[in-house]
Amino acid sequence: MKLQLICVGKLSEAWQRAAAEDYEARLQRYFPFEVTELKEEKGGRKNDPAGLVRREGERILAKVPAQSYLIVLDERGRQHSSEQLAELLSREMVQGGRDWTLVIGGPYGLDPAVRQRADAVLALSSMTFTHQMARIFLLEQLYRSCTIIRNEPYHNR
Repeated sequence: MKLQLICVGKLSEAWQRAAAEDYEARLQRYFPFEVTELKEEKGGRKNDPAGLVRREGERILAKVPAQSYLIVLDERGRQHSSEQLAELLSREMVQGGRDWTLVIGGPYGLDPAVRQRADAVLALSSMTFTHQMARIFLLEQLYRSCTIIRNEPYHNR
């Protein structure tokens, strides 16, 4: 099983990159893991958020492997506890074995076509986070899930 994270936009701050790189390295101990960063669409003179999101959505879907279990992050998605996310990951490892692709959209969100393709829509919180912070939080939760599955001491139960 392989994990892929598709993100719109880069991490702009050094501390964000350091945190993401740390969790990416930790995840590599459990799974082959890859991050694909897509360039944010720019508004130009005519700021058209719907058009930006649609174009980003087309580029996202072009990067999603056909057989991958697709999880998109969206504030309207379903919230899971850390244990529930670990259970979902564990169940897929044992029963499905499909690779996972996780998607974090850009500042204007995700195109409805990406949500429609998704096998699951996940919300990290009912609060709104920048897409850069969502990336760090998601990486940490994926790592935490791995430690829960392996009964390692990172997660305090």
